[in-house]
Amino acid sequence: MNLKNAVALVTGGSAGIGRAIARTLIASGARVAITGRNLEKLKEAAQALGAFAVQADVSKEADVERTYREVLAQFGDLDILVNNAGIGVFKPLVDMEPAHVESVFATNVFGAVMMGRAAAKHFIQRNRGNIINIASTAGVRGAPNGTAYYGSKFALRGITECWRAELRKHNIRVMLVNPSEVITDFAATAGIPQKANESKLRGEEIAHAVKAILEMDDRGFTIETTVFATNPID
Repeated sequence: MNLKNAVALVTGGSAGIGRAIARTLIASGARVAITGRNLEKLKEAAQALGAFAVQADVSKEADVERTYREVLAQFGDLDILVNNAGIGVFKPLVDMEPAHVESVFATNVFGAVMMGRAAAKHFIQRNRGNIINIASTAGVRGAPNGTAYYGSKFALRGITECWRAELRKHNIRVMLVNPSEVITDFAATAGIPQKANESKLRGEEIAHAVKAILEMDDRGFTIETTVFATNPID
């Protein structure tokens, strides 16, 4: 697709991978809306990027519905949804409370589903559209302390395959991007240690992958792409 003047909605767009994706799409000529929970961070990001800001929590259905109302009122259309919003809780199974799993799945899975459902309704009407789910290499392998986060990304990967099977007949491309470790504030927010190193991935590499798969001619699409650092040093 041609990104010039395309309308994209990026959830969790005020920081990290989402912000890098929004910046890259805007630089490519797209008109971009970003969502986030923290109003101060969201406003700063929107001003810096030249994006349209919608304060919203994707785990709340009312916020999801309002997001689409505001985006469509602002731009009149939508071409791309990037389901990027995500949180993590990392604890041993014996210490994992149901509330921990519920909170992660509420954003990473149910939030993505509600955002995807609303986008699909719009895309089916126009007989075209693009949905990109930002998953993780955590969605293709297990790891200690990963019950909540890894489980949510496995779920998102399976959901993506279901959407793809449903929506291809409507000319809707559903794509999955699996980042490996990326240097963002995600780890600190989730309470896990992360060593920053110049050899590790940045949000920009993930944004490059998103841009690349979107720009393929609409007759084809990359169903899944995984991004690794070439030689990360911890």
